[in-house]
Amino acid sequence: MSVNSFQISGNLVDIFNQRIFPATIHVAGGKIESIDEIAGYLNSYLLPGFIDAHVHVESSMLVPREFARAAVLHGTVATISDPHEIANVLGMEGVRFMLDNAEGVPFKFYFGAPACVPATAFETAGAEISAKHVCDLLDDPRINYLSEVMDFPGVLAGDKSLLDKIQAATEREKPIDGHAPGLRGQEARAYIEAGISTDHECFTKEEALDKLAAGAKILIREGSAARNFDALHTLMDESPNQCMLCSDDKHPDDLQLGHINELVLRAVACGSSLFNVLRAACVNPVVHYGLDVGLLRIGDDADFIEVNNLERFDVLRTYIRGQLVADRGKRCIDSRPYARVNEFNAESYRTEDFVCPIPSGSRKMHVVEAFDGQLITKRRIAEARVIHGQAVSDPSRDILKLTVANRYRRAAPAVAFISGFGLRQGGIASSVAHDSHNIIAVGVDDEDLCAAVNLVANAAGGLAIASKEVQDILPLPIAGLMSDKSCNHVGAAYAGIDQLAKQLGSSLRAPFMTLSFMALLVMPEIKLSDRGLFDGVRFEFMPLFV
Repeated sequence: MSVNSFQISGNLVDIFNQRIFPATIHVAGGKIESIDEIAGYLNSYLLPGFIDAHVHVESSMLVPREFARAAVLHGTVATISDPHEIANVLGMEGVRFMLDNAEGVPFKFYFGAPACVPATAFETAGAEISAKHVCDLLDDPRINYLSEVMDFPGVLAGDKSLLDKIQAATEREKPIDGHAPGLRGQEARAYIEAGISTDHECFTKEEALDKLAAGAKILIREGSAARNFDALHTLMDESPNQCMLCSDDKHPDDLQLGHINELVLRAVACGSSLFNVLRAACVNPVVHYGLDVGLLRIGDDADFIEVNNLERFDVLRTYIRGQLVADRGKRCIDSRPYARVNEFNAESYRTEDFVCPIPSGSRKMHVVEAFDGQLITKRRIAEARVIHGQAVSDPSRDILKLTVANRYRRAAPAVAFISGFGLRQGGIASSVAHDSHNIIAVGVDDEDLCAAVNLVANAAGGLAIASKEVQDILPLPIAGLMSDKSCNHVGAAYAGIDQLAKQLGSSLRAPFMTLSFMALLVMPEIKLSDRGLFDGVRFEFMPLFV
């Protein structure tokens, strides 16, 4: 009997017919050859593997193979993967890196063609993905869809390049993912009618219902920073064919603990129908994206999991194309060497590069207000703390200096102020700064802010922390986004530096993840790019001082 031919018995969860029965599954050549119903209750359950319906693999800080090695432990068999993080750094070379690294991995990666690289014209990215590039990618059989169209104002304004990308996907009958935080009413309808088929940015149920009514599928997101499950999970029973589950961004320490299985467990514990939850976690992505992922039917690929029960969903084994890829907490996928890729030209900065002179006649300034578990921010006005004619951090009011420094060429860093981080001392910096991935940092004084930025610049990428007592960095040598180590190694290193940030005073659940989104201009209400403070509602630059 070949390695991909075997038989296994358990209580089979038939999502389509909404029944559970003891059965023996016969697998031959990686496919389900037959299913025999048998007598007697069994001790484990067999169900289709879980699918993350929208994720940026790069945000795990792991290359695709290492991501797969971690995800299969939690019953994930496939991902809808948007490679626009590395595309913003390296363009087509970055997309090819992700495709090549995923090649031959016993895991089902479904990559998209990045639609918005750069995400906006108001920031400096490392590359551009043109409409011609998108056409070339969509013609690659390894590319399955057009990934999130983040520039929703461009769609509404009829931007030709953007509409050409949408048309290219439409002509090839490939799905088009959306990204339209806060868009409601007629604007939401117009955006979706342009060809957009999904949205993962709803942070209220009312917004989700608006988009459902306009014809979009809703991806219920619960990641390391953006956490919308509590607001949206009841949609799985109300619109069971229109919902999917996703993480969007999952840090390595969180990925060690769980993945889509956590959302399945939570939804069932909240009283949602088991079959509706599994439809969202397993079936709907297959139907919507046209995936070749098996769903425990005769003739399907043998992509399924064995769990201990239907309350805890502890994953005992994961099979992909009949291959055992996870066995009771043990990974059955090996690590392999690969070439590094990067684009990092930042030089060391001086403390005086981050000073912020007060203009004549003004001491009031706009402040970015960050929130735990959300990518959106609010704008507020506060009195600046002034020392020697310069605006400085005021940790007593939790108003700290925020900076974004260009990683691609030498330029003066942009400076603003932010609340919500809670640091009492030191600074933290990161080269993971959505979506252009310049260096972003927050700090209580210019010396520590500069030191943290320089740690990242000198390492050509990473997450760094600097204070008078400690300096530490988690290096990210792959595009300044990913480590070349395993999930266990990166997860432990990340947990350590995350804990250091919290020891410096941050009360955020994931301070580095939250920091990484403070440069994401397509998320309202106010953000900072390497070129200045940005109004995410009006989609234009705004002054720091009022």
